[in-house]
Amino acid sequence: MRKIRKAVFPIGGLGTRFLPATKSMPKEMLPVVDRPLIQYAVDEAREAGIEQFIFVTSRGKSLIEDHFDHAFELEEAMARRGKSLAALDGTRPPPGDINIVRQQEPLGLGHAVWCARRLVGDEPFAVLLPDDLMVGEPGCLKQMVEAYADLGGNLICTEEVAAEDTHKYGIVTPGTSAGAITEVRGLVEKPAPDVAPSRLAVIGRYILQPEVMDILSNQEEGAGGEIQLTDALARMIGQQPFHGVTFQGKRYDCGDKSGFVTATLALALARPDIAPAVRAFLAAA
Repeated sequence: MRKIRKAVFPIGGLGTRFLPATKSMPKEMLPVVDRPLIQYAVDEAREAGIEQFIFVTSRGKSLIEDHFDHAFELEEAMARRGKSLAALDGTRPPPGDINIVRQQEPLGLGHAVWCARRLVGDEPFAVLLPDDLMVGEPGCLKQMVEAYADLGGNLICTEEVAAEDTHKYGIVTPGTSAGAITEVRGLVEKPAPDVAPSRLAVIGRYILQPEVMDILSNQEEGAGGEIQLTDALARMIGQQPFHGVTFQGKRYDCGDKSGFVTATLALALARPDIAPAVRAFLAAA
C-alpha cells in the first residue's frame, strides 16, 4: 500500500463571512491565539507524515506564501537581540516542500482539488480544509492515516451533527460500523433533515485515491452551482473501499464566527501561560 506523502489544502475562498477582517488578509491567516489557521492544518499534516504540501490558492493569498518563507529581516533582528527563534518553528519548511497552484475561478471544493491534479499525480493523497480546526492527540489526519494502513481505499472524516444541520454538510449513508470506522454506502450533498440518510456528516479531512481526479474532470455542477467533491466521491463508492473515520478529538468550525471565537477561548484555556488571565476574565464577565 502506497504511503500518503502529499496533501492538498484548498485555500482559495474569499472568506466573506469574516469581512471586513478578510478584505486584505486571507481567512486562513486569522490567528487562533498565536498561530494562523493554516499553520494548525500544516502542523497536523506534518505529524501524519506528509512530505509535500500543495496549496490551492487564488488572488490575494500571497500572505500565506510569505508565512511559510524565511523572514530574513525579522530573523536577523531577533538573532541580533538574542531572542529565540523558536516561535517561528514550523513556518520555514525545507525548499520544495510547499507547492502553489492557482484556482482561477471559485467553482467549488471539487474544482479546487482537481486543480492540484498535476502535482498529485498517480498517488493517494490527503485533503485538509483549514476552516476545520481539529484538536486531539494524535491529530486527526494521523488517526486517518493509521486507519488507512488497515483499510486502504478512500477515507473521509466524519462527525455526527444535529438533524437540523444536515443541510450544511455531505451526509453519509452508513453501512456496518466498528468503533470509529463506518462503511460508507452512499453520500448525499447537503440534504434536508427529512431526507437525510443519517446524521453522520463529512468534515474537512479526506484520504483519496488518485482516480477521483478523473471523475472530477467530468463532474457536473451540484449543490450551489459548484463542482462538489462529495458528488465525485459518491461515484467511487462500490469501485474502491470507502470508509468514514470519526475523529477522536474536538473539532472547531472556524469558518463560523462563533466557532472561531470558541476555538480561540478553548485553546487559550489549554495554554498554561495565558489560561489564568483568560479564566479570570471569563469569571468576571
